Amino acid sequence: MYVLLGGHGYVGTAIQRFLAQQQLPFQVVSRSDVDYSSRDALRTFLGETRPEFLINAAGFTGRPNVDACELQKADCLDGNAVLPGVIRDVCENLKLPWGHVSSGCIYTGAKPDGSGFTEADPPNFSFRQDNCSFYSGTKALGEEVLDGATQCYVWRLRIPFNEFNSPRNYISKMINYDRLLDATNSLSHLGEFAAACVACWTQKVDFGIYNLTNPGAVTTREVVNMIQQQGLSDKQFSFFETEEEFMKLAAATPRSNCVLDSSKAIAAGLPLSPVEDALQMAMKNWK
Repeated sequence: MYVLLGGHGYVGTAIQRFLAQQQLPFQVVSRSDVDYSSRDALRTFLGETRPEFLINAAGFTGRPNVDACELQKADCLDGNAVLPGVIRDVCENLKLPWGHVSSGCIYTGAKPDGSGFTEADPPNFSFRQDNCSFYSGTKALGEEVLDGATQCYVWRLRIPFNEFNSPRNYISKMINYDRLLDATNSLSHLGEFAAACVACWTQKVDFGIYNLTNPGAVTTREVVNMIQQQGLSDKQFSFFETEEEFMKLAAATPRSNCVLDSSKAIAAGLPLSPVEDALQMAMKNWK
């Protein structure tokens, strides 16, 4: 049996959906059921249920976006940096393999040659560089807390999307925002991300960090062109002239726009299709 923490959030719901589709037994645990931020409570629960694998999809993202984290720093720090350490301690004590949903937002830009950051590259958008949002800083700290963890996967998600219209869906955001910033990014199809997370365990992939982004990268304008070609919106899209204008008019904290290299995940056989294909498929099946 799988235990899923944070199973009712945007990412957790996708993982829950995939587990159900695959008819894999699982239990979703909310904080109202078990205070999994408490080592003792989590250890007792896991000792009683004895799952074969734990998935941590719990975290703090801020609503409606990461700007909110600037006003809720204690909760953000607890959810993204402290909680992973608690889960690590308990899982290592029980010798329980597990996976943690992290984020690619701990990077900004791309390498000098334009290629994506690999799992071996240190984050360049974190508190240590003093250039990041509070959210990105805490996600980078969360990975530091897990450095050297045994029997642990760290799964990096990057700008999730799928075919279901949602305020958290990147495609929906592009359709609904009044003005857009043209930037180059890696993206993660949420369904494929969930499948890749579970495949790490079912296929006995080596433990470690994985960039679970669809291979390749796209610009905001390219995504807008796809939206228009698929007939999802007929509005006239408007763009900020510069990132400086975006920061002045639309954001309270710096944003991560980055490219990640997913070749390690692909080499491991994880199911991630090229980003353009994944976007086109999501838009064709738009609900």
